[in-house]
Amino acid sequence: MVRVLPSVRNTTLGFIVCLTLLPSLAAEQVYLLDYRLNEQIVQVPAGKGGHARLQTTVFRPDGPGPFPLIIINHGKDAGAPSHQARDRFVYMATAFVKRGYAVMVPMRRGFAGSGGRYVEYGCNMTANGLGQASDVHDTLDFARRQSWVDSDRIVVAGQSYGGLATLALGTQDLPGVRGLINFAGGLKDNANRCDWRSELVRAMANYGGNNKLPSLWMYGANDSLFNPELVSRMHDAYVHAGGTARLVEYGAFRRDAHGLIGSREGEKVWWGETEKFLRGIGMPTRELYAVAPAPSMPKSDFAPLDDVDAVPFLREAGRLAYKEYLSKMSPRAFAVSANGAWCWAEDGEDPEVRALANCEQKGGQRCRLYSVDNNVVWRDDEPGKQSTMTLAVSEGKGANTTVGGSAPESK
Repeated sequence: MVRVLPSVRNTTLGFIVCLTLLPSLAAEQVYLLDYRLNEQIVQVPAGKGGHARLQTTVFRPDGPGPFPLIIINHGKDAGAPSHQARDRFVYMATAFVKRGYAVMVPMRRGFAGSGGRYVEYGCNMTANGLGQASDVHDTLDFARRQSWVDSDRIVVAGQSYGGLATLALGTQDLPGVRGLINFAGGLKDNANRCDWRSELVRAMANYGGNNKLPSLWMYGANDSLFNPELVSRMHDAYVHAGGTARLVEYGAFRRDAHGLIGSREGEKVWWGETEKFLRGIGMPTRELYAVAPAPSMPKSDFAPLDDVDAVPFLREAGRLAYKEYLSKMSPRAFAVSANGAWCWAEDGEDPEVRALANCEQKGGQRCRLYSVDNNVVWRDDEPGKQSTMTLAVSEGKGANTTVGGSAPESK
């Protein structure tokens, strides 16, 4: 059975397609920390009495600081929040580390490896945003106490549900925070006949009426969740209620503008307007640090990229999948297993890691990369090194991934 794993909410997203040989379970993706960005994971106290711990990714330049800070807030995947992978926003983080910023990406209560329980308020979008903002506020309190943070130069950003939380946070007094950035902010809820669009507009009016900080809003024309008409309603409600917000509508972006900041190509779209906004609130924008390119697997001479018959182990469905993979956008990766399992991943962060993890989870055996981007990387003489090299790149978040398999081939 060919299984498509949709990325419903936000992201750092992309697309994954695989052939399923085993029962469907959540694929556990294990990644090493990115040494280029001094990546580390810290536990941030949150909630009543600080008893919950938020799994928080930190990136920072070399040196002791103090550095200006950006906090980036994540969205919500379909399914159980605890099954959601740790968000990193590595492309955006890289852009800010180059400019001398420390970056924090907190996973809110109940998400990924964070403690506590995820609490939702159904169709009450105002309460949903404010509830999530509580953990962001706790992250801010923690950050101000760190010697490596310049507590007078902070900006808070968020994507999707994280954008909603960021705007909700802006209703509070936040010492040291100079502005908010909302990337495709909102929350979609089709349950129980919820009129979620009107509820989002109502939430924005509430946040705007209590707004205390300037904000930049960025939405794309082909956002799969929030179309231009809804975005205009939300922005109008926010501004007419008294909020300060500049809306930037940047047109279509790749397959889905909702994943802008999780895409390798996204910085070309979001940085220009973000730079203007940061300058306007007195935040730095000049590049100060060099960041080495991410490690990549070398091209092999095994076969031409478009030689479908050269891909080892695949049966008919797998070869059709590889043909489909060749039409996909970069970054992309195709993984195979000796039992005929296969998986390709497209766009988003670390497609190599996602393709390998899902191929192995769906096929039940170790997989290896056959292709990355426009190169064949398969080597018959080094069967053990490929997986290790790829997993050492960094931790990534999903975009498009497709899975397949064999043994016997499913119909």
